[in-house]
Amino acid sequence: MRSVLIGAAVLALAACGGEADKGSDRAPTKAASQSSEGQTDDATAEVALRLEGGGLTVGTEKLLFNAGRTEADAALSALLGDATGTAENDECGAGKIESTDYVGGLTVNYMEGQLVGWFWREPVDGDAPAKVPMAATGDVKLGTPKSTVEAMSGYSLIPDSTLGEEFSLSGSFAGFFEEGSVSMLYAGVQCFFR
Repeated sequence: MRSVLIGAAVLALAACGGEADKGSDRAPTKAASQSSEGQTDDATAEVALRLEGGGLTVGTEKLLFNAGRTEADAALSALLGDATGTAENDECGAGKIESTDYVGGLTVNYMEGQLVGWFWREPVDGDAPAKVPMAATGDVKLGTPKSTVEAMSGYSLIPDSTLGEEFSLSGSFAGFFEEGSVSMLYAGVQCFFR
């Protein structure tokens, strides 16, 4: 039930908040090599899509927050295939947000034609799995045990989150735990019901 509520809150994109919701100028860190399907834990393996605190890397192309939407959409579509959906929300406190969904549970957010955020969640019924290996910043990925994340440098629980067990890592990116493991990760501008 919690994943349904988190998913609904994320997709509704209604009210901005949280310190990790803002864009970051921090340099991305080395990403772990793990697809949403759990293909490998080897940090040296090839990763086609790296989700980072300051943007994302698609193949060899680094897309920092503030990259143009045309450039970002083209790179993501070339790697992941056509977008599976789009949405707009005029009610976010940060301003109008447009989002594009891709296979594997990836959504990217845009404001005024620029990339401003991403979030990655476990695929739910009806979602296609990722076609390429995807990895989040550092060694954190979907399914990482809560105890592993809690032991990481820079970990903090976001107190009084109305969305569930929400955490941040060094203020660079954040996510949620469900049933003892990471169920969603995000960076940059987001709009959540809080």
